[in-house]
Amino acid sequence: MAGKLGLDPAVVARARALAAEAGRPVVDLARTHTTVAVERATLRLAGVEGADPDGIPWVNRLVDAVVADIGLGHGVLGPVFDALIGDGHADVTLLAQKAAAGSVRFTVPSTRRARRPATAAVRRGIARIDRRRRERERLIARLGDPPRRPWIYLIVATGDIYEDIPQAQAAARAGADVIAVIRSTGQSLLDYVPEGATREGFAGTYATQENFRLMRAALDETSREVGRYVRLTNYASGLCMPEIAALAGLERLDMMLNDSMYGILFRDINPIRTFVDQRFSRQIHARAGIVINTGEDNYLTTADAVDAAHTVTVSQLLNEYFAREAGLQTWQLGLGHAFEINPDLPESFRLELAHALLARELFPGAPLKWMPPTRHMTGDVFRGNLLDGFFNLAGALTGQGILLVGMMTEAVVTPWLSDRDIALQNVHYVLRAAGNLHEDFVPGPFIQDRAATVLAEAVELLERIGGQGLLDAIGEGTFGIMRRPADRGKGLDGVARRAADYWNPTEALLTGRP
Repeated sequence: MAGKLGLDPAVVARARALAAEAGRPVVDLARTHTTVAVERATLRLAGVEGADPDGIPWVNRLVDAVVADIGLGHGVLGPVFDALIGDGHADVTLLAQKAAAGSVRFTVPSTRRARRPATAAVRRGIARIDRRRRERERLIARLGDPPRRPWIYLIVATGDIYEDIPQAQAAARAGADVIAVIRSTGQSLLDYVPEGATREGFAGTYATQENFRLMRAALDETSREVGRYVRLTNYASGLCMPEIAALAGLERLDMMLNDSMYGILFRDINPIRTFVDQRFSRQIHARAGIVINTGEDNYLTTADAVDAAHTVTVSQLLNEYFAREAGLQTWQLGLGHAFEINPDLPESFRLELAHALLARELFPGAPLKWMPPTRHMTGDVFRGNLLDGFFNLAGALTGQGILLVGMMTEAVVTPWLSDRDIALQNVHYVLRAAGNLHEDFVPGPFIQDRAATVLAEAVELLERIGGQGLLDAIGEGTFGIMRRPADRGKGLDGVARRAADYWNPTEALLTGRP
């Protein structure tokens, strides 16, 4: 690998090999376990939809009934369709309603009679995801992509989908290429996906299938108006990660925040639950043509951005390994990093350039997601706007793929619409003025040495993780200084080891692998 940093190809190859060595046991763990969320996602693909009068989705009711009768380890698809055949009905949602009422009992199937109709039902759900992907491709071919990189990524977060929509459309008209609908505070810890359009979110809007549908339709309308395809982002994380990934594929979302360790570190979700769920969700993303955004920027909100820079690189390498193993292509790897070094530190901008350019050269084909400063925002809006300008300049100099618009009031108060307008002016000015400045930018010894140091520290950490195991390393607080043992955390009771007769054809249908 040549590049401007002169990184040693042997060191880069060693880093990737060590990441694979650390990640492989976790993949093996995911292959031998299932979760209630994986099984619910499977049933959603098989056609179960809707919720009971209390708002509890029928997929939850159905999986809970199966677990109560025979446990989770056999999978739910076989028992559900076996009961469906025995009940003499073809409507799996109706079966869920009967199960919730206690009028259906589930057993481990003694024959394979249910496998053909169950597989056909899941295949229909995946075919719908395929149609939505082709629909995106046609729209991009007709309307075009943004004329330049990085794509400008902007957030809406009112809590009310009907308020989010006009804000998202206004942002697209003002130049945003990607609209991210922030999820309601705490939704990641709900073990069910709310139903329908919602208006009562907290600092964000609930991720639901109907909200996805409404926003995608609105942005399609605006895409035709502005003459370019506007992408939509939400969150496939938390206790319902696989289900939300399935709903995103069904409703043609374009990007999803989907980090392999974010839920573990920052929401205290059980590590095994998270790794099983993230593998399945990424297989759906791969099939749906969705770009994932990973969350390494979050580490730098709890750990020092200089001292912990190598942990970001390690996480990026792990995220790359897990994503590729699940079938994602390079163009789908929106690996995260952030502009979070204390601005009072001497040479802070040169350090930021070193870290950003290291990520760019380690993952040359990936649409990296560059995150703005938040940790050191003080409420001084003039200073904040200047920091955001330097962040935008760093993105232009280092050729980032996705640039999240920083607000001068970020992390202090909820930004006003006028804050967003000023922030977009900042982005547009810097990107226009810089143009292709990244072609002319040649880093000197300081930046090259710093990048080499971070990479060497990443290799050293990966060697240690390989020796002790990734789960133990997470338990000791290696990332983001959060200690998360594998035998604790939310959602552990929703994990089960696959029994010898476990059956779920979804992974093979998604990936084409047996």
